[in-house]
Amino acid sequence: MQRATSLVILLLLIALLAGTATAQEFMIYPAQGQSQQQMDKDKFECYSWAKNQTGFDPMQLPQATAPPPKKDAPKGGVVRGGARGAAVGVVGGAIAGDARKGAAIGAATGGLVGGMRRQDQKRQENQAQKQWEQEQVNAYTQKRNTYNRAYSACLEGRGYTVR
Repeated sequence: MQRATSLVILLLLIALLAGTATAQEFMIYPAQGQSQQQMDKDKFECYSWAKNQTGFDPMQLPQATAPPPKKDAPKGGVVRGGARGAAVGVVGGAIAGDARKGAAIGAATGGLVGGMRRQDQKRQENQAQKQWEQEQVNAYTQKRNTYNRAYSACLEGRGYTVR
């Protein structure tokens, strides 16, 4: 469920970027006295050409790749660690002469270590998710910039000033 929510949030973020990119449309000036009809025709032809050259269509919704797979989280990190620690503590306590005290110390230490391992795993998963999201945004931005350069070059080649 969290993976689906993350994917939806990412797609919305990319869509917002796409909306921002299209909102920042080019200022196109007909430097050679082209008519509005000719300019509209040239803009469409340059859109088609840039789309074919770059494989990017700014009119399409962005597509994201699959998010990184989540590792199966070990269940009961604190409890499992506490149980293991208690077992080790009993042995250590028995050697020292107080198995009950050793078990208590081992359980507390094991629970702490188990909890720390689980938190570390969650931190790594969150970091992988954020990295994946950033890679998606960067890939979209790079493709959009390549398309923009191709579109501008086409229009400039047809005698327009593009800003």
